[in-house]
Amino acid sequence: MVAASMRLLIINYEFPPLGGGAGNATACLAREWAAAGHAVEVLTGGFRGLPAREIRDGYTVRRLPTPRAQQGQCSVPEMCAVMAASCAAVMCGPKPDIVIAFFSIPGGPAAALLRLLRGVPYIVSLRGGDVPGFDAKNLARLHALTNPFTALIWRNARAVVGNSAGLCKLARDFMPGLPVPEIPNGVDTARFSPAVASARACCELLFVGRLAAQKGVDVLLRALAEIPGAWRLRIAGDGPERERLTALSASLGLAERVAFLGWAQRDELPALYRSADIFVFPSYDEGMPNVVLEALASGLPIVATRIAGTEQLVQHGTNGLLVPPGDPAAFAAQLRPLIADSMKRRAMGESSRTLAVEQFSWARSAAAYERLF
Repeated sequence: MVAASMRLLIINYEFPPLGGGAGNATACLAREWAAAGHAVEVLTGGFRGLPAREIRDGYTVRRLPTPRAQQGQCSVPEMCAVMAASCAAVMCGPKPDIVIAFFSIPGGPAAALLRLLRGVPYIVSLRGGDVPGFDAKNLARLHALTNPFTALIWRNARAVVGNSAGLCKLARDFMPGLPVPEIPNGVDTARFSPAVASARACCELLFVGRLAAQKGVDVLLRALAEIPGAWRLRIAGDGPERERLTALSASLGLAERVAFLGWAQRDELPALYRSADIFVFPSYDEGMPNVVLEALASGLPIVATRIAGTEQLVQHGTNGLLVPPGDPAAFAAQLRPLIADSMKRRAMGESSRTLAVEQFSWARSAAAYERLF
């Protein structure tokens, strides 16, 4: 831990209740740094009904007056608006000792400007979509436009950090020779905890996440269409794919067994995990998904795709099962016997909980960043 208190500025275009895992990571790290005695401010985008400034868990949240239409997702023009507003905002107010920018873009430009004009060093926290090569199927054209700016932002940073081994490798592939230390996400194991064991007639499956092509929920639905028996799926999330996925669910004859819950608030999530028997995660690309960490802490077995991030959280055959991305038949083959075996689910869930408690905590992640400060 750093001996002296510091003035820290965190820049992230979204912050709870907006967005997903990166916003949650921002809130958890800010809480840990404030508890360690640092003066912490979070600079983020605004949204209707949210205060322009508030004190939360000992740190300050400052929301910029920027447009955003939906709570769960942010368009590229909306991100650009937050980026521009952040660049203007960092020129005012007390000078921080260091900046932590979540996402190379849109968080990085304001941090780089603050370094250029006020001499403040900054750290870039990579989260996934901001790393060239991540989700290339959907982001290649965007990355082609932003790569020169990303390279400039990384080159001038005090440190560039990834939250999984796979994300760090992807960053080093883009900029060979750049040291990219790994600082995994954490999870609140007090807030996310297992349910009291009880027998259910129907196996409850749960997916939590943004409904975008990257998440592969269509693959999950096609896999479930091949599995008879007593199961139900709840999907907590929203996004551009929701209408298509709802139609796909109906066309596969799953409408009565699949519930689209919409975007879940953070305070609803612990009970949602505790009401499930298996967490399913068919994503194509991730950094280190917070929702999988929350499922671990909640004592759930996890069936997920074998990708960067999940490979560090799911030990195949111990606390869950890993399958190739984009393969409904393989997903069904792994999921089918687990649905039928409650004893195996319980044993895997206990292993998940142990892994979360022993290896992942936000205090550990915060301390690792502090060593970089």
